[in-house]
Amino acid sequence: MAPPDPDDGRLLTVRRSYPDPIDDVWAAFTDSARLARWFGTYTGTGRPGGTVELTITGEVDAGGAVADPVTVTIHECAAPHRLVVEVPEGADGQTWLLDVTLGPAGEGTDLVFRQRLIPGLDPADVEAGWSWYLDRLGASLHGTAMPDWSAYAPG
Repeated sequence: MAPPDPDDGRLLTVRRSYPDPIDDVWAAFTDSARLARWFGTYTGTGRPGGTVELTITGEVDAGGAVADPVTVTIHECAAPHRLVVEVPEGADGQTWLLDVTLGPAGEGTDLVFRQRLIPGLDPADVEAGWSWYLDRLGASLHGTAMPDWSAYAPG
């Protein structure tokens, strides 16, 4: 699946660089135990065209609750460079299309995260949330304290 069209005004892009090897950053997205350190867990065997059951647990650290599991469709999984998934959002049939691209940056890794924004979402809220999560990813890679949501929360 192609990444969302950047010219339609509905594409959020968040970039991060990590000093870690690309395989470590990839594993933090694709190994359920590693993903659990900063975002949530999944069950199932992910593969392009397949699905996994994702439970987002990171919201607890922002004062929220563990989310109910959702079925995530995997559109692309090209280790260790590209992961494209579709996550259901709410009962109205809308989905989040999430695109993660990893590339080398010296001995580290550059990450480009994209999300197609669905109607009704405030881009500033979505960007704050993903910035927090991607900084949590960095903390999980280094065994440091997780960032406090209050530093990211809009308004």
